[in-house]
Amino acid sequence: MENEFSRILRLDEIGGEKPLSLAASDAERRALAKRFALLALDRLEAALVLSRDGQTAEAQGKIRAQAAQACIASGDPVEADIDEDISIRFIPQPEHSAEEEFELDEEDCDTVFHDGRHIDVGEAIAQSLALALDPYPRSAHAAKILRKAGVKSEEEAREISGPFAALAALKKK
Repeated sequence: MENEFSRILRLDEIGGEKPLSLAASDAERRALAKRFALLALDRLEAALVLSRDGQTAEAQGKIRAQAAQACIASGDPVEADIDEDISIRFIPQPEHSAEEEFELDEEDCDTVFHDGRHIDVGEAIAQSLALALDPYPRSAHAAKILRKAGVKSEEEAREISGPFAALAALKKK
């Protein structure tokens, strides 16, 4: 599978600190919008500084994006303006069998594997975009729609399942 926003760099070309600016084209943004179920992706840019230590490369910088997500309740567009610092570490793909479990620690969450020769900075940016998006975007009238559908607010859910829920149930009896 080819990535929609692929920017492959040879690992041996990264030395010292290398500034890198990336911007997704119209076609790339449309493809990423489809991949991430966005209504629109009007902007995706990254300003990075790449460095390398042996087989490990790092990208430090900022990602900026403007997107429209569908409200979880109404489907209405919800604007998402992303302006986030990122830090991504590229390390060689570990060798393990298909049956062997492989776990990542918390500090490994911004880690991307590479083949030992190339890194795909564009795909790492696309994944960072996905992580920066709100998983449950809500429009201004989402609460009203959800309430009408019988979905409880966070406060109501806490009351029902909180430590005094059993006492509240007894009081109602």
